Amino acid sequence: MTATQRTAEHNRTALITGASWGIGHELTKLFTSDGYDVVLVARSQDRLEQICAELEDAHNITATVIAKDLSVPGAAEELYEAVSAEDIHVDTLVNNAGFAIYGRFSETDLERVRELVQLNLVTVTELTRLFVRPMCERGEGQILNVSSLAGMYPIPKAAIYAATKSYVLSFSVALANELAEDGITVSVLCPGETDTSVLKRGGLQHSALPEKDLLDPETVAKTGYNGLQQGQTVVVPGGIKEKLRHHLPRILPKTRVAATAKDYWEKE
Repeated sequence: MTATQRTAEHNRTALITGASWGIGHELTKLFTSDGYDVVLVARSQDRLEQICAELEDAHNITATVIAKDLSVPGAAEELYEAVSAEDIHVDTLVNNAGFAIYGRFSETDLERVRELVQLNLVTVTELTRLFVRPMCERGEGQILNVSSLAGMYPIPKAAIYAATKSYVLSFSVALANELAEDGITVSVLCPGETDTSVLKRGGLQHSALPEKDLLDPETVAKTGYNGLQQGQTVVVPGGIKEKLRHHLPRILPKTRVAATAKDYWEKE
């Protein structure tokens, strides 16, 4: 499905990557229930069109589908050009798409490593750069980047994933400060392990994470959405346990933090 004819009076528009399942899907519900038009981006055309139909039936909004694999070099520019061709002004950018790899670094598939770095790090940077310029010109906008509590730890057997999420966290906090004077809000969502399909692949199914007390994607999305609208920079869903895990790396030496993370992620 492509965009339907847009009226002269536009709703605000949110572009959400990884919109087909999990946290991304829950965020689409929140934005549309609040009157936003949405641009939904993921690899599955059929799944996105199904979501699009549901959203347009439930709300008086326009949902645009762009099926794209964002782990491919050049995908960010292609997405930006596709949105520009539809004459869509993106008011809120949500960089949610991502995946993880868990296992010994020396045994990881190099092509999958490239895809992870491209999606979790390069695409996030490129999409932010492309969409933030028009926001600066308009003097308003929002960016919600999805990191993880994993981004606060060096994690053995998840070294690449944790490092990319650490980049997203640092990148977002820096931009929040830099772009505030341009009228742009930047928030970074840092959930702990959440009950999504990410935990079922990339080797994570063999870690201890699926056996943990998992967060609900709906709750995570709602916390992230509210944090963005309230202008919070770092948003950590959950309770005391998640807040403690957020602050622990500030107290312990890095080597101890890595050992603690290893014990937490590995099965006994």
